[in-house]
Order: sequence, then C-alpha cells, then structure tokens
Amino acid sequence: MNFDIQELSGTFSIMDIVLAMGLSFVLSTVIGYVYRGTHRNISYSQSYVQTLVIIGMVIALIMLVVGSNLARAFSLVGALSVIRFRNAIKETRDVGFVFLTMGIGMACGARFYTLAAVAALAICLIVVVMHRFNWFHLDVQRQVVKVQVPTGEDHTPAIRDVLIRYTTEFELVSTESIRGGALTEVFYTVRLKKGAEPGELVAALQERTFGQRVTVLTGYDQTDL
Repeated sequence: MNFDIQELSGTFSIMDIVLAMGLSFVLSTVIGYVYRGTHRNISYSQSYVQTLVIIGMVIALIMLVVGSNLARAFSLVGALSVIRFRNAIKETRDVGFVFLTMGIGMACGARFYTLAAVAALAICLIVVVMHRFNWFHLDVQRQVVKVQVPTGEDHTPAIRDVLIRYTTEFELVSTESIRGGALTEVFYTVRLKKGAEPGELVAALQERTFGQRVTVLTGYDQTDL
C-alpha cells in the first residue's frame, strides 16, 4: 500500500500565494474603507466591513485552489452550496460591495494582479464620486403617519380632513386591528406642506381620534425601519 503524500502546491509559487493573498487583503481593505466613508444610513455594521475583507481573501484562496481544474471547481461549488446565510442584507448597495470584493478576490486568485488593482481603484473612485455629488438623489421626503382609532366607528373622514389641511399628498398604506380588536391602526404615507410641523399634525389628529396614539416618522426614506 502506497502512503506517499502528494503535494500539489508546486503548481504555483510562494510568491504567487503572497501576491494573491496580500493584494486581495489590501484591495478589500480599501473597499471596506470606501464603504465606511460613503455609508449614509444608520445600519452601519463593523462585522459586515470585516466580512468584506475576509470574502476577498477567501475567494482569492479558492481561485488558487481551483486553478484551471474543472473537477476541483465543481467539488468546491458542491461544498459551498451547503452554506446558508441567515442575515438579511438591508441595502442593495451592500450586495454591490459583496460582489465587488468577490470579483477582486477572483482576479487576485487568478493572478490578474493589474486588473484587480485597476478595477478596484476605478470602481471605488466611482463610488466616492457618486457619494460626493449625490448622484440620482430624489429630493422627496415623505413621512409615515400611524394613527390608532377606536374600533366600531369610521374615523377615516376625520383623518382625511386633517391630512388635507396639513399635507400636499397622502396615501393609505395599511389598516390592521390591534389589542384584540379594541383599536384599529392605520398607516399613511404623506408629504407635509411647506411650513407644517409634524407636531402640529400629531396634535390635530389626536383631536379627531379622542387622544389615541399618533406617530409621525420623518425621513423614513433615509432611515432603516
């Protein structure tokens, strides 16, 4: 019986390993700093940024292992397919950064070092420019109005009268029964009139709903709910 151990690392040199892993680390770190510097919402996660760096290096490692061997590629696909991610990504922009680090890791692992460096710097520059000049910004700030009213009586006309007075537009989003059917909770998206304050809207609605709870969420377009 043959117990010889076959070492396959000779298919690439130590310098290839150092360059692939080192460059993927540096470029993924740059991507992480760009993500942190251009992040707008309140859901910043340090672990997510650290994961970006890890993803870049792991993909580079996988590409070194796979090389041009199709059998290894299919075996790795099968092994990685059992992984399940439970955390939901809150922003589509975060998905873009994941794909960016994966692409850079693939380029480093495939030993396209110049391509990896140029692509990472170019895409990061585009991200910074979009953030700096606020590309594609839609200057429309809406509010969410949540009103609780007693069940058994139609308070919609009274609520609509107040919304007509204080908003330029409004739309009913949902209606649901709460507290075992004792209250009905309605949600509206609205745009306040110029000069109107959320506190004034809350006070006016409470007058029409017998002092029941009224909530106005301002700037929900930029806030993670």
